[in-house]
Amino acid sequence: MLLFLLRRIGVMIFTALCLTLVVFYLTNLPAKLETLAKTQAGSRMTDAEVDRWLVRNGYASPVLVRYGEWLGVVPGWTRVAEDGTVTGRCVNFQDDPAAAGERCGLLQGQWGFSTRFSAPVDEVIAARLGATGLLMMWVLIFMVPMALLLGVFAGMREGSRTDRSLSTVAIVTTATPEYVSGVVFIVLLASSSVGISPLLVSWGWIEGPVLFQGNARSALTEITFSNFTLPVLTVALYGMGYIARITRASMTEVMTQQYIRTARLKGVSFGNIVMKHALRNALIAPFTVIMLQIPWLLNGVVISEVLFSYPGFGWTLFEAAVNNDIELLLASSVVAVIVVLITQLISDIGYVYLNPRIRIS
Repeated sequence: MLLFLLRRIGVMIFTALCLTLVVFYLTNLPAKLETLAKTQAGSRMTDAEVDRWLVRNGYASPVLVRYGEWLGVVPGWTRVAEDGTVTGRCVNFQDDPAAAGERCGLLQGQWGFSTRFSAPVDEVIAARLGATGLLMMWVLIFMVPMALLLGVFAGMREGSRTDRSLSTVAIVTTATPEYVSGVVFIVLLASSSVGISPLLVSWGWIEGPVLFQGNARSALTEITFSNFTLPVLTVALYGMGYIARITRASMTEVMTQQYIRTARLKGVSFGNIVMKHALRNALIAPFTVIMLQIPWLLNGVVISEVLFSYPGFGWTLFEAAVNNDIELLLASSVVAVIVVLITQLISDIGYVYLNPRIRIS
């Protein structure tokens, strides 16, 4: 197991370096840097003024050199103005230029400065990750049990009416994009003029104008059933169908195995066969899929967070892309890559423990 972990960690580090290099190159294309210069210094800058701005702010170096500076393995750039003022990558991170180190990158904990939010990138990422973490937690709490129940009940009796009904529900939820289901939920449940809310108000069943809020920004200060239900439901329904289909296929396969038939011939009750013999083996494949849903939840909630005005990680990624915030885009890519690689490692380890055949081999 130790050799397996060391090998996987080595692959993870190499993969992270390759992916971050690709993202760094794409975010530092000449057109992107020109847009950044005109955004920061003025949209009417000439080409010569853009070039001078890029040189003055350390963007004129080769891409690999700037990538090394960003990682913190290459000394950061410095510039000395005619009046003796010292500027540079590391100096800009310190109030006292004398306290600035030679290297200042990811390895030193310096993530850069966000031009969109006018704040250090690590502070922006930490706050937004916390918001998305709450959303992910409640989505998983709702999505995973419901998906497993749908899949297990559908796979217990393949071809039955229950199987067909639950499979249809799973297919419909998976086939409906979040931007469609989210809009439908807002119209039906969060509108004061159409949908269910006006009827409930006229019947005196609810006090407020709407049953649920279509804007989840207030959930940053206080999560309530009203302001957090629709975003959770929108994200959970989209992922629930996929997990349910995988669970159903795995459960169907397990129920046709020879040891299940033997247990039936011995007179074991159907409930005990499902709970004690079939369920654990049937959950091996869904476990892997559930772990892979975590990176999707982190990076794939962009639509839902923008739709419900919930400033989480996905919303921040959208804002960084729209406003050409290079440092924030790079930091977001690092976080996304790390989450994907760690969840894949946890998935592999869990798969080994769930499947004794892999552990023995």
